[in-house]
Amino acid sequence: MTESVPIRPFSEVVVKVHGRCNLACDYCYVYQHQDQSWRRKPAAMTRPTLDVLARRLGEHARAHDLQDLRVVLHGGEPLLAGLDFLTYAVHTIRAAVPPGTTARFIIQTNGVLLDEKTLRTLADEDVRVGVSLDGSRATNDRHRRFAGGRSSHPAVAKALDLLRGDRFRHLYAGILCTIDVHSDPIETYEHLISYEPPALDLLLPHGNRVSPPPSRPVDERGSAYGSWLTAVFDRWYGAPKLETRIRLFESLLDLLLGGHSGTEALGLDPIDIVTVETDGSIEQSDILKTAAEGAAATGLHLFSASFDQAAAHPGIRARRAGLAGLGPECRACPVVRICGGGLYAHRFDGAGFGSRSVYCPDLYGLIAHAHERLTADLKRRRRLGFA
Repeated sequence: MTESVPIRPFSEVVVKVHGRCNLACDYCYVYQHQDQSWRRKPAAMTRPTLDVLARRLGEHARAHDLQDLRVVLHGGEPLLAGLDFLTYAVHTIRAAVPPGTTARFIIQTNGVLLDEKTLRTLADEDVRVGVSLDGSRATNDRHRRFAGGRSSHPAVAKALDLLRGDRFRHLYAGILCTIDVHSDPIETYEHLISYEPPALDLLLPHGNRVSPPPSRPVDERGSAYGSWLTAVFDRWYGAPKLETRIRLFESLLDLLLGGHSGTEALGLDPIDIVTVETDGSIEQSDILKTAAEGAAATGLHLFSASFDQAAAHPGIRARRAGLAGLGPECRACPVVRICGGGLYAHRFDGAGFGSRSVYCPDLYGLIAHAHERLTADLKRRRRLGFA
């Protein structure tokens, strides 16, 4: 099946500049799930490895005439790599890509080290900043604490206050929130938008049909996740003005209107993302580490393989197979072109990724609800003569 999937270049690379973290989040897909390969990898990427990464990215950009290349500085906690290394990484990669390619950088951080000095450096290097926060202090601290149990919320809130201020707002990429269904959805949403994020990512906790997520039984009934998302959707969609962009909901509406998805969580669009680990190994999306030991591995390494070789890897091509990569139940589903089977990692059933998402009932309910609201609004506009 993968032989028929076209080989596509990568437009986004997730660079694991540091492989350790200063928080001990209990749901972390790097440290708390099936794949424990982080223990065998160096704690931080070295400059020689970064040099080879930059050269490989330059080759890839030239070979495919890439206009834009998105580089995500990631971890672990990427700020543990230090400002000198991060600055070196940005300069080295920008120098390696051809003149026709614009390398755009973003750092995804837990925020606890994000102070004014760090933001000044990131501003000098034009690196945008995404911050992880799950809601109010009570909600956030159920999962995102320091190893000794201390709250991380005050430090993150302080960082977000800096980031949304006039000096650094141009760097502010948004907030990433992993859903806790034991939290009040409206309270969580309103707490997050109090930090004025330009965008908000709502992530379902990782799990699959072998290792289900918390409070998500492997059955055909909806669960609290669908209800949680629907409540936030209604609050967001019904607001008199746009308060923030929510990628999941915007992608859902775009797909319902016949457009394309902007997230790998929905739709059938091919994913053009690759991950590079601290040791230089080239991997698939690192959220596959939640499925099984080695599920993200390709066996390829920067020192001996190109990104074109990675793009031809059967595992990466399988993730780009679209409708053909789904099982018969998904292919027969009336909302398959909207749902896309759900996030690839959430489809793991012990043998592969052809099953429906473990969140299938929740996604179906959210899609049906959004379709109903969108249809009602379009009919109302036609009655009023706007269409």
